[in-house]
Amino acid sequence: MATTTLVTGARASRSTITLKLLMAASGILFILYVLAHMYGNLKAFSGHDAYNQYAEHLRTLGEPMLPYTGFLWIMRAVLIVALVVHVYAALALWRRAAKARSQRYVVKKNLASSFSSRWMRWGGLTILLFLVWHLLNFTIGKVNVQGGSTNDPYNLLVDTFDTWWMTLIYLVAMFALAMHLHHGTWSAAQTLGLTNNARARRNAKALGWILAVVIAGGFSLVPIFVLAGVITK
Repeated sequence: MATTTLVTGARASRSTITLKLLMAASGILFILYVLAHMYGNLKAFSGHDAYNQYAEHLRTLGEPMLPYTGFLWIMRAVLIVALVVHVYAALALWRRAAKARSQRYVVKKNLASSFSSRWMRWGGLTILLFLVWHLLNFTIGKVNVQGGSTNDPYNLLVDTFDTWWMTLIYLVAMFALAMHLHHGTWSAAQTLGLTNNARARRNAKALGWILAVVIAGGFSLVPIFVLAGVITK
């Protein structure tokens, strides 16, 4: 009986490590993607033609080896797989953590933990819901909330963020992304064994803040400057 328990525990431990590695790997992939995506968004500061040329370049990337928009569809497929893996691993780890709790504590034990770690689950859900709307807004459905044209990427972007409540939704999502990046970077570094000493832990926390500020802040610049009237048609 004892041997069976030890074997079961060892398997569960290996499985948990595998899930954490999957979360870390998919998370790193998303960080690389959002950095590239943020760079593309900032093209809006260069004006209508520069932004639209960038959007068209993504559609023709890889031609003639790939068909028109072929690179975009490959990238989307990879991101969808990574998203499914990330969400599945997160849910599986959450369920295991919930089952491991033998009793509920009257005094909360997470008071010393960071806000980003406590809000990780809700932040992830916020980002997921925003991602669905973002795809409908700019990619799949191309919804122009002002009723204007949807076949011009730059004008669609300006019409979207020239609407105050759309900018507010976007900024809330960017706050959630910042918190997710901050704690996610720390978790990934911990999973990969990069927090084994005090200096490494400080570096991991600093990297988390840098990524959170640079990525979420970079994404937020465009809607803020559109609403402020700096980026216009």
